[in-house]
Amino acid sequence: MYNEGSRRLQDRFDTRRLADRIEERSRATIDESDRAFIEGCDMFFIATADADGKPQCSYKGGEPGFVRVLDERTIAFPNYDGNGMYLTAGNVSVNPQVGLLFVSFEVRKRLRLNGVASHSVDDPLLAEYPEAQFLWRVAATEVFPNCPRYIHHYQLVERSRFVPTTECKTPVPAWKTREWASDVLSSDDPANSPGAEVIER
Repeated sequence: MYNEGSRRLQDRFDTRRLADRIEERSRATIDESDRAFIEGCDMFFIATADADGKPQCSYKGGEPGFVRVLDERTIAFPNYDGNGMYLTAGNVSVNPQVGLLFVSFEVRKRLRLNGVASHSVDDPLLAEYPEAQFLWRVAATEVFPNCPRYIHHYQLVERSRFVPTTECKTPVPAWKTREWASDVLSSDDPANSPGAEVIER
């Protein structure tokens, strides 16, 4: 789990023994408690790097349950329409190592899941996610809880109206209708649909 830089700092601050204990408690499998937490989250962060090590960190959000634990080693989640840059997905195409951080600001808990990611437009689960472009799968290599003491306590006001559901048509973000973006959208972009509802956020 640790590289030379980590070890130097652990030795400088005399935390090597603690770090080793935490490593002993980490695992490569997702237990039932992890499953309940992951599937109850409505957001997470994912870190990737390209073939040269250039990093990206992305936020992913959805309704609780949008991340599914398929078995003790595998999670899956949808890729929804975004800004078209595909920085995270592009990185995974050349370097599949990812780090995910699940956080609940309401119960003040977090969990790290590191693993090997892939994505597919032909995944059989894709049909279960309205408007998803493709489906991600991550094979876990390390799963461990993270100290929650610095997590601020927030309460949910409302979830994003842009998360696709079967109950209603997903609105279009207003930025897609602005001059700088509207003329370069793909022909099948939802913003080009007649009568599409446009909202700011």
